[in-house]
Amino acid sequence: MKVAVAVDDSDFSRHAVAWVLDHLFFPSPDADQPAAEPRPELVLVHALEPLRHIMYPVGPGSAVYGAPSMMESVRAAQAENARSLLDRAKRICHKQGVSAEAVVVEGEPREALCRAADDMGAGLLVVGSRGLGAIKRAFLGSVSDYCAHHASCPIMVVKPPRDDGHRAHHAAS
Repeated sequence: MKVAVAVDDSDFSRHAVAWVLDHLFFPSPDADQPAAEPRPELVLVHALEPLRHIMYPVGPGSAVYGAPSMMESVRAAQAENARSLLDRAKRICHKQGVSAEAVVVEGEPREALCRAADDMGAGLLVVGSRGLGAIKRAFLGSVSDYCAHHASCPIMVVKPPRDDGHRAHHAAS
């Protein structure tokens, strides 16, 4: 099975990667013997958001678009950040003894992630959750909610870890 994990530069994404490594990739009981079940393939997927045309106000009621060279610089910086982010995530995987492929896809993250999971034939798409409430989710949109309704494969949403204050409150109740 191929497991696709959405990766961005958030703590929620890092938590999702850590959860996948801890729960889906078990070490062999004996290093000399292969595991009874084959390990899933891990693919780290980062969605590179499309650039919006940048406009600068130049006076009352008028604006100009950013120069193409500036747009190219921004795009190059986005690509470099994506490579760096995926390299860090791959190093975390390798420290756990897990080999991972890294893929950059372009487009709105929620649509691009669903498309990537479909294109690669993923058996599972894993995304982190920002833990938005219903109202914020309705206004801001939710990548995990969109993927849950549109992905062609099963999806797992890894909730953010609870802070100690939240646990203490529930323990006292």
